[in-house]
Amino acid sequence: MPSPPDLVEFAALRDGGDARGDSFAPENSWGGFLKGVEDFHVMTVLPGNVRGNHYHTRRREILIVMYRGCWSFHWDSGEGQSPQRREFEGRGAVLIRISPGASHAVRNSGSEELYIAALADGRFDPAAPDSIPRKVV
Repeated sequence: MPSPPDLVEFAALRDGGDARGDSFAPENSWGGFLKGVEDFHVMTVLPGNVRGNHYHTRRREILIVMYRGCWSFHWDSGEGQSPQRREFEGRGAVLIRISPGASHAVRNSGSEELYIAALADGRFDPAAPDSIPRKVV
């Protein structure tokens, strides 16, 4: 069963960089979701590693992945559903919007570090976490 279009969405980011380096930005605010950001963190994924393999029960998340090399994004559309995968290579950045219930993971299959900024529309509460493990890769 294919995932409904609103569980996971991808958007290429426009490179507006110059001689100083890269500067990636989305074409629009995706319906105002970026205005509702309440949680934010930045991470790296070293070559040969995976981050994720979880879903959120309440929060929507946006991942901004800046890359040089090969990597893949894995997700499902719910418990018992077959995982899907999208592969990336080369140099660029992508924005991925993930709805609650879609388990997701990033695998770095390349030789360069991946850089990820994660934004969510709700604060993380360690007393009531909404990240539930479910392996997709």
